[in-house]
Amino acid sequence: MDRTNIISIAKTTLEIEISELEKLKNRIDDQFAQAVEIINSAKGKLIVVGIGKSAHVGNKIVATLNSTGTPSQFLHASEAIHGDLGVIQKQDVVLCISNSGNSPEIANLVPYLKDYSSALIGMTGNKKSKLAEFSEVILDTHVDVEACPNKLAPTSSTTIQMALGDALAVALMELNDFKANDFAKFHPGGSLGKNLTSKVEQFLSSQKPQVAEDSSIRDVIISISASSHGITVVTHSDQIIGVITDGDLRRMLMKGEDISKVLAKDIMSAHPRTIEKDALAKEAMKTLKENNIGQLIVTENGKYFGIIDLHKLLDEGIN
Repeated sequence: MDRTNIISIAKTTLEIEISELEKLKNRIDDQFAQAVEIINSAKGKLIVVGIGKSAHVGNKIVATLNSTGTPSQFLHASEAIHGDLGVIQKQDVVLCISNSGNSPEIANLVPYLKDYSSALIGMTGNKKSKLAEFSEVILDTHVDVEACPNKLAPTSSTTIQMALGDALAVALMELNDFKANDFAKFHPGGSLGKNLTSKVEQFLSSQKPQVAEDSSIRDVIISISASSHGITVVTHSDQIIGVITDGDLRRMLMKGEDISKVLAKDIMSAHPRTIEKDALAKEAMKTLKENNIGQLIVTENGKYFGIIDLHKLLDEGIN
């Protein structure tokens, strides 16, 4: 098989699944809205039940819901009938996923799912199944064609289930006015969470180079050399009046002037860029990028507090 045929197979697969997604979109109705309302008004959590490929889909739906503000837990159907039904409390809502709705595990389980929970929502491709019979709300996920060339392996059907789970999660987010900062609360360790919540103070350098305005060039060189940033801050009575970089020193030396009487204030760059320690780290990164600089002076109530470095922010995933 050559590459042209491989590409053709991929496109055909996607065309089939896109077609099934279009059909799903056109049959979204009050049943979907009712399911969202039931989940949103539940006093407990959402229990998502599945088996086989639907179990994998269920786990993904649970992960999405948990990260977007809807407390959820996955329950494997085969484990449920062997003791794990105990995780379901009467205030919980159950979402059971099964394409056929009639697999032995699901058929045996649904009466208990209905009795033990406040509501049973069925996500199934068979509206005449045992699952549909016991469900208060039915989310119709039937497909006309699986993308599998043998029309056997769950392909289009699992795509439909996954997409419908995403639709539930997004609708619940909108209903609860779930914003980016809320999302970040559940992702504190990831790049997204850091960009949305991390403050400048968290990434401060341990070094705080500083000289007085009347410091000698020798003192300036020692201050710059003692840190890894290639910069020192010039202050007057705790107020920042300028900065001197190693580049400023090189340019001064290239002029060939007598440096014995040159003071820090003579070669400093006045009015450097600063940022308050309580500002978001992403704002510091924005300032660094816009001004093409490697360090930013951090302040506390306008006074010198420290330095934040571009490379430190990049290493921590701030962008």
